[in-house]
Amino acid sequence: MTKKTNYKHYDLEERTACFAERCRDYVKKLPRTISNIEYGKQPIRSSGSQAANYIEANEAETKKDFRYRIRISRKETKESCLWLRLNEPAQQKQEQEELL
Repeated sequence: MTKKTNYKHYDLEERTACFAERCRDYVKKLPRTISNIEYGKQPIRSSGSQAANYIEANEAETKKDFRYRIRISRKETKESCLWLRLNEPAQQKQEQEELL
């Protein structure tokens, strides 16, 4: 029996990679203030890390390793959101809301 469902397929690997790319692009557009330069480094690192850890989770050999990598990925995502919030927005408020 074929069950037809109406849902979108969400490729989380692709979405996490896109999030990292969008974080990078957002940080590039920030005004060059001392705090933005320092705080801007962190979301780039943590967003890339969350994408990498999600990919590693999908390649995990054991369920324990999978759960561990997923937890790290979630923590890195939360950290990315914090660092993005701490940046001084000039005209990027709307972009930041779209990103989060």
